[in-house]
Amino acid sequence: MSATALDYLLSRRSSKFVQAPGPSKDELERILQSAMSAPDHGQLRPWRFTLIHQDAIGNFADRALAAIKAAGLPLTPEKEASTRSWLAQVPLLIAVACRLDHSNTKIPEHERMLATGAAVTTILNAAHMLGYAAFWSTGLGTYVDDVAEILGYDSLDYRFMGYVALGTPISTPQWQARPDHNEFVTVWTGA
Repeated sequence: MSATALDYLLSRRSSKFVQAPGPSKDELERILQSAMSAPDHGQLRPWRFTLIHQDAIGNFADRALAAIKAAGLPLTPEKEASTRSWLAQVPLLIAVACRLDHSNTKIPEHERMLATGAAVTTILNAAHMLGYAAFWSTGLGTYVDDVAEILGYDSLDYRFMGYVALGTPISTPQWQARPDHNEFVTVWTGA
């Protein structure tokens, strides 16, 4: 791996606030194709992505917010307004789900979810390498079954895992100090 590619990985930051333009059709295909290289035990390819382009985001927000309210979850007018304001700028939402495939009992659900998370991480990195910003959110009713079902993900066959907001950063992501990896690493000696 070249130093430049590694520098991209080290410089990636999540950026919630994005705006148009989003990736072109060709760039989006490259970003999504990059997800296909994620580690995946058994080659189950459990990840599923639903693209919600800017012209459909408002309609989706209406339906998702209604489902959140119908589920009896707290949604203040201020929170609803801030969610709508955020989404009004987003050129592309990628809804993310993990297909469970109950017929395969060899590979457990958590490994499928890890593979889906790895695919999303690859999407985030690819978007960054193409000059875009992205943010993986588990808001907007991620844990409300009716929201997942609006997107075609029934709760028996899928685990809905949120959204990736993707576009051009509204402001330059701030440099953020990362912890020293040594804080999270031990060496096992067998002693």
